[in-house]
Amino acid sequence: EFLDADFVILNLHRGDFTTANNITTAINETFGEGTAISLDTNSIRVVAPQDPTLKVGFVSVLENLEVVRSEPPAKIIVNSRTGTLVISGNVKVTPAAVSHGTLSVKVNEDVNVDGGDAVAIGDGAQANAEAQAVPDTQITVEEETAKAFLFDAGVSLNELVDAINAVGATPSDLVAILEALREAGALNAELIVI
Repeated sequence: EFLDADFVILNLHRGDFTTANNITTAINETFGEGTAISLDTNSIRVVAPQDPTLKVGFVSVLENLEVVRSEPPAKIIVNSRTGTLVISGNVKVTPAAVSHGTLSVKVNEDVNVDGGDAVAIGDGAQANAEAQAVPDTQITVEEETAKAFLFDAGVSLNELVDAINAVGATPSDLVAILEALREAGALNAELIVI
């Protein structure tokens, strides 16, 4: 069937619209507009040469095209037994507070406004530069011994986990805190507990 068809279908292992579009664009830039069309997130239909010997070489070129993959989705995978934690993507935590046993986790975010500066625009005239909102995020983790940790704006999940681990939290404590943050909508990632 491969040798008889006038097209090939590329099936992506872990497809998404961005990657499928990037592959289609790369093929069309290399072989000409209309050579490839994305069918969905996982499949791309590519017009191929009829000659079987040319088709194999054509597919070889397709396999070696440079393509920019999309950023992986934000995921957190936790093994609750061992405490192993795998974090992928750009996982961030938004403002929230969680209390679990003797642990207290607080993620605060204030927004500071940088008022901008006066800028000369010619002929002695001045205009104010546009003010910008700058987030100021702080995390506090407390145990009965009152250990506290503060973080700068845009706290990552890695920083939060490090702070929780620093007070000796167990793997089950960590899972409970992450699940609570997810349920509160403060965790912008898929949480998978195995």
